[in-house]
Amino acid sequence: MNRLLIGIGTFLGSTMGSYFPVLWGGSLLSLSSIFFGMIGGILGIIFAYRLSKYLGFI
Repeated sequence: MNRLLIGIGTFLGSTMGSYFPVLWGGSLLSLSSIFFGMIGGILGIIFAYRLSKYLGFI
């Protein structure tokens, strides 16, 4: 279950992060989209790890 939560967190974080530049008129294929996708993925991993720790899976 731990791997599943971290995978979901990574997917959702990177998806939301790469969509973030579109809010100010940027492109989904821009360098800022890749950067924010990476940041969102890292934050998604951290959030999912803390969530799985809170739920008692770790």
